[in-house]
Amino acid sequence: MPFTDLPLVELERFRPDVREPADFDAFWAKTLSKSRAAGAGRGADLVPAETPITEVVVEDLTFPGFGGEPVKGWVVRPRRRPDDAPLPAVVEFNGYNGGRGIAGERTGWALAGNVHVFMDTRGQGSGWGTGGDTPDPHGGGPAAHGWMTRGIEDPRDHYYRRVYTDAALLVEHVRALPFVDAGRVSVTGGSQGGGIAIAAGALASAAAVLPDVAFLCAWEHGMQVATSDPFTELARYLAVHRDALETVLTTASYLDGVNFARRITAPALFSVALMDDVVPPSTTFAAYNALASEDHEIAVYPFNGHEGGQTRQWLRQVEFLRARGLAV
Repeated sequence: MPFTDLPLVELERFRPDVREPADFDAFWAKTLSKSRAAGAGRGADLVPAETPITEVVVEDLTFPGFGGEPVKGWVVRPRRRPDDAPLPAVVEFNGYNGGRGIAGERTGWALAGNVHVFMDTRGQGSGWGTGGDTPDPHGGGPAAHGWMTRGIEDPRDHYYRRVYTDAALLVEHVRALPFVDAGRVSVTGGSQGGGIAIAAGALASAAAVLPDVAFLCAWEHGMQVATSDPFTELARYLAVHRDALETVLTTASYLDGVNFARRITAPALFSVALMDDVVPPSTTFAAYNALASEDHEIAVYPFNGHEGGQTRQWLRQVEFLRARGLAV
């Protein structure tokens, strides 16, 4: 498999011109405020999950997300005595068209001593894995196959406005759990999950942000250079809606991971793979190079594709958080 993008030396200084709306912060503040109000009085609801796993606690999570709508997830945590101190938490978001799956599929963070929260991605869960449980009860205008162009005519209607809101509010709900140390809630995810983690990290001021092979960054550049979905969904849409480019770019500017990265001051550990033929490495570097954080690192996997560093990157994440007192 060949390298798919710019040479590493150019990626390290790649800063595309990503437009930023003047009302970006106001747009998101209003979005979150309205959804908090819609879900007022309802916190995260946890019930024991049906699972044969006994050595860690696995709970079925429901919380009010965008518009107060119920969103599912899993909480996995060590078995602790009632008098033990609250634990750090890692909130994880999933890849494109995957769901939360079956209870107990992901136990690594809990087995390492932390609370792990895994969010279902609304409307997704039928492309791979073992399914999802959160509908997206919203329609939209004409769209290409996939999620990138759903509601593309207006940022208020776009699919990722709802998903990012779910993610940011989940971080807030996790902070309120009695067994979680509210000052040590970090976010992570791969591909789409990495893009969601960047947005949630900025909107909810997470303690640390750890995206892997992050998608949803530098949308305009991505749709120009990507050779496969999901970025090519935008190109297919514009091939039909030939006069919609300005509309697409305006909507994308409210959702672009580069604009969220500009607002992240927390410690950040990114990863990228230089043979990635799904998410062009330059789009991930665009967000990484835009970080406001002074404490940031990026792990580069030169000979990997979209799978990235996998478990090796997880080990780096554990070390990164422990070094900063953000994980057990």
